[in-house]
Amino acid sequence: MNTVNSGPSPMPFFETVGAYQRTAALRTAVDLGLFTAIGPGGATASDAAQKCGAAERGVRILCDYLTIVGLLTKQDSLYNLTPDSAMFLDRNSPAYLGGTLHFLLSPTIMEGFQNLTEAVRKGGTALPGQGTVEDAHPVWVDFARAMMPLMMMPAQLMAKSIQCDPHKKMKVLDIAAGHGIFGITLAQQNPNLEVVALDWPDVLAVATENAQRMGVADRHSTLPGSAFDVDFGSGYDLVLITNFLHHFDIPTCESLLKKVYAALVEGGRAATLDFVPNEDRISPPAAAAFSLMMLAGTPSGDAYTFSQYDSMFRNAGFKRSELHALQPSPNQLILSYK
Repeated sequence: MNTVNSGPSPMPFFETVGAYQRTAALRTAVDLGLFTAIGPGGATASDAAQKCGAAERGVRILCDYLTIVGLLTKQDSLYNLTPDSAMFLDRNSPAYLGGTLHFLLSPTIMEGFQNLTEAVRKGGTALPGQGTVEDAHPVWVDFARAMMPLMMMPAQLMAKSIQCDPHKKMKVLDIAAGHGIFGITLAQQNPNLEVVALDWPDVLAVATENAQRMGVADRHSTLPGSAFDVDFGSGYDLVLITNFLHHFDIPTCESLLKKVYAALVEGGRAATLDFVPNEDRISPPAAAAFSLMMLAGTPSGDAYTFSQYDSMFRNAGFKRSELHALQPSPNQLILSYK
């Protein structure tokens, strides 16, 4: 009887060292429009090459590699999209994510990882200044324009979990609004809800465009500047803090949350969307691994556990916090009550 060799293997080493090849293959396929060329009906390498304006040999090798890594299937000489690639990588899909590569592979983000050894040695980013949290960093305009499609699903799931009464007037502050989709989604679902979006002026221009395009511009206003310096005002029923707190250390987060607490009406809520790892800090993988992104790009950011968030909100004055899963999104929602 043959036995499976369960001894040490060099494969994790080679797979990790060669991971850049997967990134390059995906970026090339998106640049060429390969997934769109294959489309719902499938295509041979010859057909796809003609549609992409590329060499048949190059397209065949690329398609075979994408099949190996699970982004295509192959039957004889016919390539087909997987359910995931059909949903997220075909330009004809409303959930197309190819544009997010512009941000995720931007020079600023990549430079942080190219200097990761130095970041580990110092315990914070090796990028100049404050890294990606430098005041009015231009990378956030790229983020706002590129990442909205990726955030559509969590925005819908978040709105469902928050459960705003559509018959009640509500005032919402959207901190670090970026593309604005979280506040915009709430406004679309609640005709009596008004959103105040806070971010840097150039970023807010993107949120304003999206609010106009999605039909809520008459209930969407802006508050330009730094969340740490701008006067929020008061009377908010809900404050959105989406993918923001992970950029900063705990004392900085708590100082912001005290401002949030003061801006809320009695009984108001703060809704925090973020990557929240389990207490072991190694699971679930997508949330736990986000800490490395913060190490590469920020001086002191981290992916915080729910117990850490609960402590931060309590120290800021909040009575309690709840953790809500937003599956299949890797993000989770924390609802905190004043």
